[in-house]
Amino acid sequence: MTKPLSTNRRTFMKTSAAVGGALALGSSFNTAYAQGSEEIKVALVGCGGRGTGAVAQMFNTQGNVKLVAVADAFKESTDKALNSLKKRDEAKVAVTPETIFHGLDAYKKAIDSDCDVVVIATPPGFKPQQFEYAVSKGKHIFCEKPVAADAPGIRRFLAAVESSKKQNLHIGIGLQRRHETHYMNLMDKIHDGLIGDIVNQRVYWNGGGIWFRGRQDGWTDMQDQCNNWYHFIWSCGDQIVEQHIHNLDVACWAKNAYPVKANGMGGWGRRLNGDGKESQIYDHTFVEYTFPDGSTMHSQGRHLKNSMTRVGESAHGTKGDAYFPAAYKLHGDAKPTKIEGKGGGHQQEQTDFINALMAGEIYNEGEYGAHSTFTAILGREACYSGKELAWDDVLENGKNWTPGIDNWDWNTVPPAVKGPDGAYDIPKPGIYNFKEPLPAGLGGVNQA
Repeated sequence: MTKPLSTNRRTFMKTSAAVGGALALGSSFNTAYAQGSEEIKVALVGCGGRGTGAVAQMFNTQGNVKLVAVADAFKESTDKALNSLKKRDEAKVAVTPETIFHGLDAYKKAIDSDCDVVVIATPPGFKPQQFEYAVSKGKHIFCEKPVAADAPGIRRFLAAVESSKKQNLHIGIGLQRRHETHYMNLMDKIHDGLIGDIVNQRVYWNGGGIWFRGRQDGWTDMQDQCNNWYHFIWSCGDQIVEQHIHNLDVACWAKNAYPVKANGMGGWGRRLNGDGKESQIYDHTFVEYTFPDGSTMHSQGRHLKNSMTRVGESAHGTKGDAYFPAAYKLHGDAKPTKIEGKGGGHQQEQTDFINALMAGEIYNEGEYGAHSTFTAILGREACYSGKELAWDDVLENGKNWTPGIDNWDWNTVPPAVKGPDGAYDIPKPGIYNFKEPLPAGLGGVNQA
């Protein structure tokens, strides 16, 4: 995989100015946005904390943003989101009882509403179908990371990205570090050769653990797993995909390239909750990625209480080292030099998104959102299988973790099912086959 990264936000703005200004948006957007007089109507799909936060941050921009529809699998989530957003700015919440939707097909109803922009903040396993549907309806989209949980989902997402480009749709992805000026300023210097050729990078997302939600009486297995989505491979993609993607994305951004292969190790040393029977994902991974030029990236992802916590990235070059987000040290320097800039990426990505719409500009972050997500998926599959895996092979042949997802309902048997011991099957290195399809309802991840 030697294709360079897609144009980032800063490069896009420079390029658009150089060619004489912004590109035209679809007919529903016009110069009224520049004066803030016309509403930017938003539908929220996925009403958890990140989706609610994204809409609240859109409210904080200069745009005349109105939330007109919400969708979530569960009523409790839409209720909580609406209550929170009304407390922030009730005047911007224009949702009616007729535009509140629940269930696994609720996303279609929200996207079909009279909205201009769709915010997609659902579990990764659901995002490819929802993004594809929003693109088919000609909506501008902000999609949280990661954008998929498996290789078929990445292929589906990338196909929809190509369609979005043909329609001049505005696509933002929730990799907020790319909108933080201290990251951007340091990246500019790296790409200008400050630390020389990067030969190795180290990236970390080591934390203490994640939430666990107990099952409610009367629920089906599908309802339980959708509610407890972080604990299943099909829905979250594992910790390396759901959270560590941020750090992997920074390293790929620094290299302006993506890995061609990966090998790794990991497992479930303590598991994530109680007796461990209710969780399917690993609690630690370590991956060595190799880029097209032979340079490497070493990745640590962990959820273990009372262990070292570290979230960050560093790049090591022939002339010096970069410590993200805002420092570098050249060989021979006594101490690091700090880079000016600021964080606040969650707000800034929404400010950039809405400002671009108001100015009649477009940018499309979908491609690098998909490739960075797949970098994490490649590392996961290397850890699960215990083998060195090639980017192209996994992208083309990787397991489909959500077979038949477009027709799922609450009575569908989910991909993860418990074995005779009452525990979920967990990928076992040396046994797991990343190429085998996962039969719906069988839950067998360890095919030889």
